[in-house]
Amino acid sequence: MDASLRPALLALGVSDEQYAFVGRIDASLADAEACEGSEPMAILRNGEPIGFYRLERHARSVADMPFDHTTVGLRSFFIDARWQGQGLGALALVALMQDVARRHPAVRAMVLTVNVRNTPALALYRRAGFREAGGLYHGGRSGPQHVMLCPLPA
Repeated sequence: MDASLRPALLALGVSDEQYAFVGRIDASLADAEACEGSEPMAILRNGEPIGFYRLERHARSVADMPFDHTTVGLRSFFIDARWQGQGLGALALVALMQDVARRHPAVRAMVLTVNVRNTPALALYRRAGFREAGGLYHGGRSGPQHVMLCPLPA
């Protein structure tokens, strides 16, 4: 993400019920700018932002548990409400995992948390190859979350 995309990213959003799970993008961008090792990323379609996510070099920051140093965290992943339901989330997950594997060859896996009530996201992550790492993370503002891991493509 570069500064020129910021206004378009700030215009993105999700449905009201999804905000409990993903939060507001302005808060996520501010947090990414303040956190060392956080990399804000735009999801583009034909050069225009349709979604957002953050990579966390310090995977422990995602679920407050230790992970192998070859694991990166994924947080704040979303597709704008206007683009949902078209399979773009699944395509974006594949592309972002390929991108991380290419740009960070030492990284072998990705970790994320997903709220237990967020069944569409849970299904999406499972289809993408994420598996529960065991136990629940209880540190989020929206209740218990599954901790999920996925190996990156070779």
